[in-house]
Amino acid sequence: MEATGVTAEPVSGELVSVAHALSLPAESYGNDRDLEILTWHSFFTPLQPDIEMAWAMKAMQHAEVYYKLISSVDPQFLKLTKVDDQIYSEFRKNFEKLRIDVLDPEELKSESAKEKWRPFCLKFDGIVEDFNYGTLLRLDCSQGYTEENTIFAPRIQFFAIEIARNREGYNKAVYISVHDKEVEKEGNHGREKADSGRAEEKGAKREGEKVKTNKGEEKEKEANKEINKSSETAM
Repeated sequence: MEATGVTAEPVSGELVSVAHALSLPAESYGNDRDLEILTWHSFFTPLQPDIEMAWAMKAMQHAEVYYKLISSVDPQFLKLTKVDDQIYSEFRKNFEKLRIDVLDPEELKSESAKEKWRPFCLKFDGIVEDFNYGTLLRLDCSQGYTEENTIFAPRIQFFAIEIARNREGYNKAVYISVHDKEVEKEGNHGREKADSGRAEEKGAKREGEKVKTNKGEEKEKEANKEINKSSETAM
């Protein structure tokens, strides 16, 4: 995301070279296999384990930042790139009837779907930075980034779908859900605080009554002493 970019944390050990490879543009690769790793075709085919791990680490960082955004800010006000209007316009022109609240993976990765997505993606080469880099995309926009609810997608495909979800109100379900939980949590905390206050008040009242009782007993003892003294004097 251009407006909310993430700087990837350093990757240690054997993954250093892989992480560096993922930071390079696709043109830096000479052979077809290397080029495929960083182009959108690779998101629909298995990757080598070390590449997949490093890619997943970077993609997960991006996903965490994005999910925090749509959880804390009303998504309809979010701007993900400098060209959101263009992306949304082109997306709905080419995929007018595509259901985006709950995605069907076949609409993204089948052979026929790839052929339709290819020209759309390539339109943003040079317009959207890293347009073909790996990103995690949620299938059901009301849910988070779970294993069952997540697929790999090129970044421009992520932008197109998430911009549409934000503008068409689908991502608001996440914001409302998180907001409601926070309100409930604050309510519970308030009730706990009130209960604690009442308990302290009762305790103070009991202490007050105890002190009052002790003082009453002392006065009674003093009165009895005086009575006894008076009786002795009279006799």
